[in-house]
Amino acid sequence: MPRSGGSYSTSDLSRKSGDIIAEALRHPVTITQRNKPRLVLLNIEDYERLMKQSDRRATGTIETMSDELFAEFQNAVETYAGEDET
Repeated sequence: MPRSGGSYSTSDLSRKSGDIIAEALRHPVTITQRNKPRLVLLNIEDYERLMKQSDRRATGTIETMSDELFAEFQNAVETYAGEDET
């Protein structure tokens, strides 16, 4: 049934979808195609956790920057502009 490491081929996915889904509810499962990893199946809780983590790393704008970070940014720009003039 399951291979070691929770990895299945796309052919396995067609034949054993129920077993693979049951395993993916417990831990992420890799789906391979031509012996190369192509997909990962994971439960919704793990997916949502990953999405929340990526939201924290999202880029911001000058408007959403903290005053401290904005001041640091301004100083860096002024320093760079001063070096460019010399």
